[in-house]
Amino acid sequence: MPEKPVWRVMLLFLVPLLLSNVLQSAGQLVGGFVVGRYLGVEAFASISAFFPLFFLLVSFTIGIGSGSSILIGQAYGAKNEERMKAIIGTTLTFTFFMGVVLAVIGSFFANDILKLMGTPVNVLETTVHYARILFISMPVMFLYFAYTTFLRGTGDSKTPFYSLIVSTVLNIALLPVLIFGLLGMPRLGIYGAAYANVISTVATFLVLMLYLSKISHPLRFDKTAAKKLGVDKELLKLLLKLGIPSSINMILISLSEIAVISFVNRFGSNATAAYGAVNQVASYVQMPAISLGIAVSIFAAQSIGANQMDRLKQVIKTGIVLNYTIGGVLIIIVYLFSRSILSLFLRTEATLDIAESLLMITLWSYIIFGNAQILAATMRASGTVLWPTVFSILSIWAVEVPVAYWLSFYTPLGIKGIWIGYPAAFIASLILQYGYYKLVWKKKSIQRLIS
Repeated sequence: MPEKPVWRVMLLFLVPLLLSNVLQSAGQLVGGFVVGRYLGVEAFASISAFFPLFFLLVSFTIGIGSGSSILIGQAYGAKNEERMKAIIGTTLTFTFFMGVVLAVIGSFFANDILKLMGTPVNVLETTVHYARILFISMPVMFLYFAYTTFLRGTGDSKTPFYSLIVSTVLNIALLPVLIFGLLGMPRLGIYGAAYANVISTVATFLVLMLYLSKISHPLRFDKTAAKKLGVDKELLKLLLKLGIPSSINMILISLSEIAVISFVNRFGSNATAAYGAVNQVASYVQMPAISLGIAVSIFAAQSIGANQMDRLKQVIKTGIVLNYTIGGVLIIIVYLFSRSILSLFLRTEATLDIAESLLMITLWSYIIFGNAQILAATMRASGTVLWPTVFSILSIWAVEVPVAYWLSFYTPLGIKGIWIGYPAAFIASLILQYGYYKLVWKKKSIQRLIS
């Protein structure tokens, strides 16, 4: 790690990472706008019906990616290039194999899987065809995801950001061409959106590989990395140990949101629309917290790999200060302009009133969420993955969902009770994470790492 002030290094990493999240959201927004506005509700429903399954499958890869970024960060901090290449070889081999397996299973059983998910009959055939196009691209898509996590593991968030710009611009440019059959291309309708996604991902991955090779990046795919292709059993065990708990956590979070929206739906369509708008705003408010969690995890892993315990303390402290500073400013801005922001998604006064009241209840607590994320990320960087994941799951399924259910069903609070579940869960998570960090991890893990 460069010997610069920690706050400066983390900010240089954080800004491109935040912009990547914003850009990715903007790309999805444009795609949804084009399909929904010009192809109709059923076309938009077809994409929406596939998203939960896609998120479920990608969650596993993201979990493995988070594990590989920790291992890369530790090897990079220790300046062990040979181990970095070994991690790359094992991760690429495993993720490509998983991509092939999922592509085959998905292609053959897409119809049955989407039926089990309760996909509406009127969009089932279209959704199956759309899903099969994306299933076939998964091996390359998984490789691309893996390489962006490798790069972030070395503290390089700029290169993934630039590659995302290429991917987003190319995807947006291809959307009208393939959907409407412009420039002599066939008119593919909704399937054009799927092909635009596939082409942009494959092209960006190839551009990224060429770029890393041209600048002689330590993580470039060269002869040494090619020789490391295959599965190192010990490395794979570490990857799975670090990655699977994160994957399970993401899956259970998505399932908890399904439970919460079922509570919301009983209050009518206005409540459902308000829920969607509040979640849109919350997704942007929590971006700094999530990005800081990634940054702290990577720089903590590098500090651990380099055996720089003093710098590790600085990383943790800086992450917490940045969380309260950036998160606090963002939350204040949203509170001040809440109605104007929500009116971007909602038009009726009744729905706006519901959404604004819900936003007031929950928004402040995302700064607590960020603090818990940073503590969990620190422990994961050392390889302590199980307990942070258990605490996250407990805060959701033992606090958030029961609190939301009880307060909304059995008290006069109604729908407002659902949103109290979020602050309750974030506070519970912080208490659990901090308690374990202070009483167990800090005392035992640091000594073990030093020795």
